[in-house]
Amino acid sequence: MLVASLFGALAAVTALGATGRMVLVWVPVVGRPIAIVEEIPGPETGPVCPLDARYVDEPAVKLRPDVLAAWQRLRTAAGGQGVQLCVNDGKRSREQQARQFADAVQQFGSAELASKYVLQPDESMHVRGIAVDIQPLASAAWVERNGVAHGWCRRYENEPWHFEYDPAYTTSGCPALLPSATGS
Repeated sequence: MLVASLFGALAAVTALGATGRMVLVWVPVVGRPIAIVEEIPGPETGPVCPLDARYVDEPAVKLRPDVLAAWQRLRTAAGGQGVQLCVNDGKRSREQQARQFADAVQQFGSAELASKYVLQPDESMHVRGIAVDIQPLASAAWVERNGVAHGWCRRYENEPWHFEYDPAYTTSGCPALLPSATGS
């Protein structure tokens, strides 16, 4: 029974890999792959952020397991300093990302302008499960000052709410900010 279950799981992973619906990402520890199913959707919404009702506090449970653990450590550290963090947006599936990009094209009038704020699914760290958008901005500012110690860095000048996790940031520091998600 156990062998049959393992064989079934292996067959499913192989099928997802063959269809391009699963991407294997290598953790910076040699030999420890983490499978990310990019089709797994994140929550579409969440409860109202108690700090600012304009935002939600989306459950971060769909992030990659190592990222989720890092997020929980970050949130605990912030709470220890009296700062509450709300995840206004976290994990997205490829479908969710495509929908957000299409909405941004409608809002900004062109794909070029939209891509300064929302990336295509193949480029988004939200789809990969390693990015969170933190609100309100006062909470995001705390993460910008303190997040690197926990592996979290702000990535874009025009998005003070967007942070990405990489354990290497704890030793190498945050990379230089890019002007926008497109790098321009």
